[in-house]
Amino acid sequence: MKRTVPLLIVMILGFLFVGYVFIPHKIYADFYDWYMKWIKVIGPFAVVLGVGSLVMVHTSKIKRKVPNWGYSTVTIGALIITTLTGFIWGIQEGTPFRWIFKYFNVPMGATMFSLLAFYIASAAYKAFRARSVEATVLLIAAVIVMLGRVSIGQAITHWIPDATEWILNVPNLAAKRGIGLGVGLGMTATALKIMLGIERTYLGGGK
Repeated sequence: MKRTVPLLIVMILGFLFVGYVFIPHKIYADFYDWYMKWIKVIGPFAVVLGVGSLVMVHTSKIKRKVPNWGYSTVTIGALIITTLTGFIWGIQEGTPFRWIFKYFNVPMGATMFSLLAFYIASAAYKAFRARSVEATVLLIAAVIVMLGRVSIGQAITHWIPDATEWILNVPNLAAKRGIGLGVGLGMTATALKIMLGIERTYLGGGK
């Protein structure tokens, strides 16, 4: 029963969702409305579960004094302060919650993405070293695109932004569509395997 009931739930819900997408019938529309109502009920429990998991992980690190446990203290403190300001003063414009979001969360997000730019440039250098004709083409395309996405590319010559748009809209888009098609076929095959009970590893075993 521990494996049969979850399998039946996944199978029934999977085929109902397939029916909702491909069969325009009132039964499937009613099922989707019912499902959306349940999502609104389950959502808050998922938030509680996530916050509880976050607190347990970081309090455990603080108790065991693992390396960099100070960051866990900052995380727990930020969680408590942000939650209290949201509950006490609300989340409207001009409240402490908005002040924290505007002057802490947004700058930290921008800093993180700024650091990612250096990691991306480093990874591009390692991946696109001109060891072959294909790698050379990739290297040239990457340099043109990186220059074309910043103002210095326009300052050098207007050909760089034009070439960047062509690279992004023609070969890059074709490759993205090919990858997306392959991913879609893979997702469909995996979904069918789960719905038909062939793939059962999500239950905790391979059989």
